[in-house]
Amino acid sequence: MLEFYLIIHFLFTVMQFLIGVLANGIIVVVNGTELIKQRKMIPLALLLCCLAISRICLQLIIFFMNLGTLFLIEVPLLADNFVIFVFVNELGLWFATWLGVYYCAKIAPITHSFFFWLKIRISKWMPWLILGSMMYASVPSVFCSKQIWVYSQNVLSSLFSPNATQIKETSALQIAFLIRLLLPLLIFLGSTLLLIFSLGRHTWQMRNTATGPRDPSTGVHVSTILSVLSFLVLCLSHYMAAALLSFQIFQLRSLVFLICLWVFGSYPSGHSMILILGNPKLKQNAKKLLLHGKCCQ
Repeated sequence: MLEFYLIIHFLFTVMQFLIGVLANGIIVVVNGTELIKQRKMIPLALLLCCLAISRICLQLIIFFMNLGTLFLIEVPLLADNFVIFVFVNELGLWFATWLGVYYCAKIAPITHSFFFWLKIRISKWMPWLILGSMMYASVPSVFCSKQIWVYSQNVLSSLFSPNATQIKETSALQIAFLIRLLLPLLIFLGSTLLLIFSLGRHTWQMRNTATGPRDPSTGVHVSTILSVLSFLVLCLSHYMAAALLSFQIFQLRSLVFLICLWVFGSYPSGHSMILILGNPKLKQNAKKLLLHGKCCQ
């Protein structure tokens, strides 16, 4: 019989899964419809579509991982999907990184010539950045799939078998996996912190020099800073949880292990909600879709 805290964790997992699929589904529908109507490549809509699709896949895999934690899915099935998980997780992180770079290039009030050059070219580069990310993320799946499967089989067996000794050694595959994730993390951190500091300085200057009515753009900048900060916290929490789970520090089904798993899964659903709430077009279309769904019922 499952303990009470495992049941609570499962209920939170179901809510997290439903919110993530709904939020990312709305992003796919809204931006996919825009791409079809315009009949041309819209860089931001294309990137948001790719990001949302990768997150829907990641939410499905995380949900299966949670079911496995509750012993509702067999270990071989989880091991077979671990290669897919590595690919989807890294791909989604790269898409989120390029979204941060895109916002930094388009929104950050920086007058340096490099940013002016980047602002002009980032839209043209977006399809190539998406394609390059897919190729980069597929390298482990293509060339190291056997090693990843063997490693995941050993780790999962040690975790799920009550008689097995838990593996504590740090393998080269673990280190390589975390090093690969450092590259998008550093790019994301650089672009996000630059955007936050530039917007913060610009907002502070506008408030100190304003003599008339309050500029409405100041409130927009503040809300943008808060959204980016929320994204930054979620992303860093995702990386930290991934590192802790990768090194098998905690016992399976322990409270800390379940919290790490929940934090890991909060990123793809939480950031998608932030994107919808911070984007007037997405927010308006989300309300329309929800109202349409209620009317159909």
